[in-house]
Amino acid sequence: MSKEIVLDIETIGDIRDFNSLKVTVVSIYEYETDKYTSFVESELGNLWPILEKSERIIGYNSEHFDLPILNKYYAGDLLKFPQLDILKVIKETSGSRFKLNDIAKATLQIEKSADGLQAMKWWEEGKVDEIKKYCEQDVKVTKEIYEYGRKNKMLYFFTLTGDLTPIAVNFEPIPQSTTKNGSTVSNINLTLPL
Repeated sequence: MSKEIVLDIETIGDIRDFNSLKVTVVSIYEYETDKYTSFVESELGNLWPILEKSERIIGYNSEHFDLPILNKYYAGDLLKFPQLDILKVIKETSGSRFKLNDIAKATLQIEKSADGLQAMKWWEEGKVDEIKKYCEQDVKVTKEIYEYGRKNKMLYFFTLTGDLTPIAVNFEPIPQSTTKNGSTVSNINLTLPL
């Protein structure tokens, strides 16, 4: 059973000032338990043990956005955990960055239910449950894109003229380390300062 985690975050603050951004909601999907869970900022302590035991954190623009912001709350370094940033793979292959929604529409004919600006408005209105639903739906879209890309080695986007264009991707995990006797090295991510 895979211990991969699909993750997405929602924030409040000025997107142009990275240091001003604060987490409102983090949503994850755990392959091991086949469940979605959401955490507000005050519950992040419950998230860390899950991420520390994960085989890999999967996200969309997670290396540039989600994990650096979460890192402000974590005593260790989440960026050292095994991870797959789907957008990074897409950019390395195609030379371009695409929105999650654009890849989802072209590849799976599905769309996100809202956007980050709407999530900020919900936060200001105290509608935390709406943010959790939206964030979990983003995780579901990311998960489905990941699974499609891993199975088919391909994702798609529409050009400006409406042509469906493929992007080759490889989402296979890097093989785990093994000891001299062939057993697998423990997969607990420990980056906390001692």
